[in-house]
Amino acid sequence: MLIATALVFIMHLGFATLEAGFVQRKNTVNILFKNTMIIAIGLLTYYVIGFGLMYPGGEGGGFFGFGGFGLSLPEGDAGAIAYADGHYTYWTDFIFQAMFAATAATIVSGAVAERVKLGPFLLFATIFVALSYPITGMWKWGGGWLNEAGFYDFAGSTLVHAVGGWGALACVILLGARRGKYTSDGIKPIPGHSMPLAATGVFLLWFGWFGFNGGSVLSADPLAVSLVFVTTSLAAAAGAVAAFIASYLLFKSHDLSMVLNGVLGGLVGITAGADLMGPGEAILIGGIAGTLIPFAVVFFDRIKIDDPVGATSVHLACGIWGTLAVGIFGAKAGWSQLLTQLYGTLAIGAFTFAFAFGLMFILKKTMGIRVSEEEEEKGLDVTEHEMHAYGESVSDQPVAAFEMAK
Repeated sequence: MLIATALVFIMHLGFATLEAGFVQRKNTVNILFKNTMIIAIGLLTYYVIGFGLMYPGGEGGGFFGFGGFGLSLPEGDAGAIAYADGHYTYWTDFIFQAMFAATAATIVSGAVAERVKLGPFLLFATIFVALSYPITGMWKWGGGWLNEAGFYDFAGSTLVHAVGGWGALACVILLGARRGKYTSDGIKPIPGHSMPLAATGVFLLWFGWFGFNGGSVLSADPLAVSLVFVTTSLAAAAGAVAAFIASYLLFKSHDLSMVLNGVLGGLVGITAGADLMGPGEAILIGGIAGTLIPFAVVFFDRIKIDDPVGATSVHLACGIWGTLAVGIFGAKAGWSQLLTQLYGTLAIGAFTFAFAFGLMFILKKTMGIRVSEEEEEKGLDVTEHEMHAYGESVSDQPVAAFEMAK
């Protein structure tokens, strides 16, 4: 479980690298800064309040519960050898779940990249991770009402990824598109500055997903863990191939960004049912998720949802698909389960979207959430951080940064 925790931690490096590659050079420091702060914020807020909200204890079955602030190790063996039937300790439970917590806000950071103010975004991330994510997480993983209803989400297609996608969608609607993206002449592509960074990020994410899904078995059961490794990998591979084919048929080009997001789409899609599927079913789920990617990208562009990294396409569209797939394939397939899956993902989506929209709307009216046109044109690295990501000489650096370097 602790090794799985370390692998999930590596995913945050994957998100940072992927998002850095998909943004323009002038915004690289900004996206890396946000990703660094999000994992720090996530760990602290999950310690202070998130863990208590997500796992309140008691009989379960409700909409809301709270087990208290901070951490409280059960006395004696209850927090050690007797905890979770001896599979892991109380401390392991906390740190594994804490690594998941910041992921939802990381998904949002990529979608709002290149034009959001740093301060309001970090405030949004803090409140979103502290309250919204653990409340909906409790509904299933904390023994809440969706768990009692039979809703199934093994490792978070909805509870982590679609939650981040709904949050991203709400924020982008309020924030608006980047300058010059949607013009009277049509949609203008704004390419990222480093496909090597983006590709490295995807491989780091795939690597970390072995901990994300494998650790969600919540034991060292060799058969269960190895099955999850197989279904996770096959879905990712199928997502890549399907996105390659679909994007070529749509655009007549071999678009690396589509294939990279196809890998992630396959991973997100299998996450809800990785422990329930056989190899063939995993390939089908990943393949459908990869096929969704280029169509979702086109759809969001047509409704002028400007998402520089494709977070809404990958995490929202494929998260919903993966959750519904539990009712179509695998050990729980059936109409009753499919309806339960649909009900659950809609309930979580409605709460998350409303929470994120309301929170970002308040920030927009009070602090302002978007940088000025001049700041957007110059790039957030200089205007928000007074530094460059690459190669500028010392003489090009702002005076404050130069004095600090001395």
